[in-house]
Amino acid sequence: MDTHFTVTPRFAVKMLEKALRLYTPSLSEKPMAEFLADKCDDLGFEDIQIDEVGNVIAKKGSGSPKIMLCGHMDVVPGKVKVRKEGDALYGRGASDAKAPLMAMLFAAASIQNNNGTIIFVGAVDEEGNATGIKNLVKKKMDIDYAVFGEPSGIKKVTIAYKGRLAINLKISVEDSSHASAPWLSKNAILESMIFARELKEKLEANQEGKTKGMLLTATMTEVKGGTSHNVTPKDCETTFDIRIPVDMNCKTIEQKISTLVKEISQEREVEAFYSILDETEPFEAPHNSPLVRAFTLGIMETEHSRPTLIRKTGTGDMNVLGNQWGIPVVTYGPGDPHEAHTIDEKVSVDEYLRGIEILKKTLQHLKRLHDKKNQ
Repeated sequence: MDTHFTVTPRFAVKMLEKALRLYTPSLSEKPMAEFLADKCDDLGFEDIQIDEVGNVIAKKGSGSPKIMLCGHMDVVPGKVKVRKEGDALYGRGASDAKAPLMAMLFAAASIQNNNGTIIFVGAVDEEGNATGIKNLVKKKMDIDYAVFGEPSGIKKVTIAYKGRLAINLKISVEDSSHASAPWLSKNAILESMIFARELKEKLEANQEGKTKGMLLTATMTEVKGGTSHNVTPKDCETTFDIRIPVDMNCKTIEQKISTLVKEISQEREVEAFYSILDETEPFEAPHNSPLVRAFTLGIMETEHSRPTLIRKTGTGDMNVLGNQWGIPVVTYGPGDPHEAHTIDEKVSVDEYLRGIEILKKTLQHLKRLHDKKNQ
């Protein structure tokens, strides 16, 4: 059935306000899930369900393409008084990411039958351990395109995220000695520092002139070593967080690490072991995909200027889903990313409403471009 319920700008703003009044830190999203399921029902969505981990999933429209619009319902801890001051709407989650989420909901609501199928998702735990997305990726959903809702500003579309490798590096020396006679043995903490610096320099070598989005970075984030205040340490562990640009992959970087660890440990005459704590492949949506082109057209139509396509230096849910499902994915949404997690988080009401219009137009263009490509 097609609903005769029209979404006015006033209604869209009121619903965002309502969503902000629900304080939903990670893994406490139930009130928001029930609120969204209820709204989906009002707006004529079908197959509305709350899955086993708490994600809301609902369908609107029919036919191809199948487009997933996925935003997250959780916010970082810390309450922000919900209020309107001029064009600004304040509240925890205003930019990250309830404005993108609600904008997706209302854009999806505009889809009529035979104009494509929208799968709208409100995901849990994005700010935590990504329980929601991990559960989604396991489902076989047969999706053609996906959009993740995060605040990027309405003239920017995030088309790429770096990959990530986290490694633990353990350096051991033969003996420890009393700190009053430090020459009797090597010092594992000292050796670890020298080792880590060399590993970092060699991994990051030869990258002159690259933009930040295309840089490989190796960052030391944790150090553990030593047993006593007056004994030289025998072991020391360091953690590295390595971010991998889209023109590289985890495997080649792992091979590089393996070679370097061997070389440096021989050169320094210490024992070195490394283990991989986490690996996520980088991801980039093809620039010529119907999805990226549809966004470009949707934004140009509303804003009368070309959007900026950005490669972010972080790693997101987009990587996991895009790589696993092998489909074009972008991240987009109204809101200023610099407002995210701040003590007085806010969003521009005007930008939120324009975001809804851009998403609506993008969905129309995507239907047309997808059909054209698959003729």
